[in-house]
Amino acid sequence: MSRTRSTRGRRSQLRFDGWIAGVGTSSGTRVVLGHWQRSPFGPFSDVMIERADGERLLLAPSRRTADFVRGIYSFDEVRVVPVDVSVEDDTWTVTAGPLELRFTVGRRRPAGFLLRSVPGAVAARPAWAALTNGPAHLLPTHVRTRGRAGARHREWYGVRDMRPVGAVSAVFEGRDLGVMAPVEPPVRFGFGSVPRKPSLTRVTATVEPDRSAPSASR
Repeated sequence: MSRTRSTRGRRSQLRFDGWIAGVGTSSGTRVVLGHWQRSPFGPFSDVMIERADGERLLLAPSRRTADFVRGIYSFDEVRVVPVDVSVEDDTWTVTAGPLELRFTVGRRRPAGFLLRSVPGAVAARPAWAALTNGPAHLLPTHVRTRGRAGARHREWYGVRDMRPVGAVSAVFEGRDLGVMAPVEPPVRFGFGSVPRKPSLTRVTATVEPDRSAPSASR
């Protein structure tokens, strides 16, 4: 019976492997890109934007991915638009509806080399997220690697690589968002923000039902 429960548990988990880029701009707009090379929905990318006035916007490539993401994170507006990401050497170019974003990444620092050595199988385990959650929670932007995702799920991030962002250019709805700045104040989409210093992080993210959550009443 333990084997059956274990199999069911694995099947209920949704795993996403890819990159998260978090950048701030001098206009006060903060942008978080999720570039998922492997996911239950196939490869896709999505963008979360928090404007200076606190408005939170999701740009997702399909209704299916939009419904899933807004089911575990909080937004004031959701738009389904084409989201295209291209990577050439150290330059990332993102086109997502009203957003045009380009950023470059720098060389890995010691922490990046250390994280890069973590095997994928280890990064996917809750124990790894628990191990890194303590130090991450001490960062100024309250970075957390595990927590509640929406009302009925929990989520954990296994960090596998990190590189600093060197430069950013961004235009939203025809307006230049200014030069790169810290991600400050922290973004408020879910249980944690991204690092204060703009960065590109490789993660294995796992979402599963929280069986301790109360059932929805009708």
